[in-house]
Parts: sequence; structure tokens; C-alpha cells
Amino acid sequence: MQRQLCIKLLSKIPKNVNSVSQKPFFSSAFLKTNANPLHQQTFTQYSAFSHSHLWKNHSQSRILGRFRNGFFSNALLKGQMKHSVNNRVCIHLRRNFHSFDSQYSGWRSVLRRLTPDGVVIGLIVTNVAVFMLWRVAKPRFMVENFMVSVDNFASGRFHTLITSAFSHRDASHLISNMVGLYFFGLSMGRTFGPEYLLKLYLSGAVVGSIFYLAYHAFIAPSFKNKHRLGIDPSKIPGLGASGAVNAIMLLDIFLYPTKTILFDLIIPVPAILLGIFIVGKDIWRILEGDSEISGSAHLGGATVAAIAWARSSRRGRFFGRF
Repeated sequence: MQRQLCIKLLSKIPKNVNSVSQKPFFSSAFLKTNANPLHQQTFTQYSAFSHSHLWKNHSQSRILGRFRNGFFSNALLKGQMKHSVNNRVCIHLRRNFHSFDSQYSGWRSVLRRLTPDGVVIGLIVTNVAVFMLWRVAKPRFMVENFMVSVDNFASGRFHTLITSAFSHRDASHLISNMVGLYFFGLSMGRTFGPEYLLKLYLSGAVVGSIFYLAYHAFIAPSFKNKHRLGIDPSKIPGLGASGAVNAIMLLDIFLYPTKTILFDLIIPVPAILLGIFIVGKDIWRILEGDSEISGSAHLGGATVAAIAWARSSRRGRFFGRF
């Protein structure tokens, strides 16, 4: 009876008790109940205690499991939310990049549709439009926005580095520059393409303006005739497309030095001789301190032409990026 009672009591103990704690308990308790009936009550109490203790541990493990499941599920949910936010940011950045890329591609496609004749005519029309603007706009507005000077640049009018290359006040000045742009611009546009021609014009304009600013900021103050006239060199404005046209014209001369060019549309001369004459005359203007024609802006355009010619010669072909 005692043995059967022990077996019944043992059968009520949960099966998920740790195997390490089961071994000493079963061996000692079972032997003691066979030896002495007085240990039956002790065994029953201990079994009840063990059962309640194990149930408590089981309940705690279930609560801990729920806590862990809740914690990890919340962490996973937060991770998914963070991942979704990162995905949204990446999608937003990709859309912005694609929109910028599409806009850039749109401008590139517009430039590809241009022709050399179209670029040359467009540049001439722009110069003529600014020439007409001088007749209707206020002089102060035109001086501040379509003439380059040290004073304008120091005042933050950086756009004058380009706008001054489309500005002419005298008709003779405009005609001479546009004639050179038409003939040499068509030649360079058909050799390199319309996009290259436009970049060449704008590069000659910017570098010519920079040379003009450097001359009037550092070299012109050393000439006494400027001080004798009482004119501050930093306030002397300049305008004209000579720097841009010089870049186009001299690049054509550097690339084709043996071809014949009509000097002043009358005298046929080799292109190389005309190039030497143009550069030499501009250097002489700087040394003499010419206040009417800016040799510094012309030399800025010549510098752009020399760089473009050197790059073309190094590649061994007359095309490429400028």
C-alpha cells in the first residue's frame, strides 16, 4: 500500500521537472518510505511543495516567455518601422535623384538637338537683344548688370562675368564681334559640335572677364595716366564679346594655321600670321595701358583657346569634352 501510494503520488508530479533534480529526490524519498511509514506525510508534503514550486516556476516561465515574446515582437515591430522609414527615405532620395537626372538628361537632349548654325545665330540674336536693351533700359541698371568691373564683382554681381560678354553699346563694336563669331563659330561648331561651341564661348567670356578684373585690380593702378585722369581703375567697367570671340577665333587658327584668312575682309594672310598679330597687339595694349580696348580680356580668350588646342593635340583628334 505504501509503495502504491508512493507511485500514485509520484504520478501526480509534473513531467517537466528537471532531470538533474529528479535523480536524488526519487532515490532517497522512495527508499525512506519503504523503510519507515512515518515518512509518508513528509513525502506527501514535499511532493506538494515540489509540485507548487514547479508550477510557480512554470507560471514564471510562461510570464517570462510572454514578456520576451512581447519585447522581441515590439523590437521587431520597431525594426520593421525603422526599416520602412529608411525605405521611404531611400525611395524619396531615389525619386529626387531620378528627377534631377531626368532634368539634366532633358537639358542634354535639348543641346543635342541644336545645330552649329542654330548656336551661332542664337548667340548673335542674344547680343543684338542686349544691344537694343541699352536703348530702352536705365543706364545704371545696364552698368550694374551688363558690365564687368572690380566694383561690381566686389558688390556681389558675379553674373556680370557672363552678361558683359553679350553687351555692346556701339554698333561698330557689335558688328565686328558678330562677324568674327559667325565665320569662326560656324567652323568650330562643325568641327566640335554645337555643345562644344557654346561651352567655348562661355568659357572665353568668363576667363576674359577674370583677366579684365585681375588687370584692373593689380596692374592698371601702376599706370600714371589713370591717376592723372583721376579715374579709379576698380570702377572702370568693361563690356563686349571680344574675349569669347577671341577664344573661338584663335582656336580655329591654332588648329588650322596654314589656311588663308582675309584680314579686315580684304587682305588674304595665313592664319598663323593673323594669330600672332592678334596676340602681339593685345600684349602691346596691356604694356601701353590702353584704356579704350581691353587687351587683358582678349588674352583671357586666347588662354582658353590655347588650353583647348593643347587638349585636342594631346588626344590626337579634334573632338572631345571641353
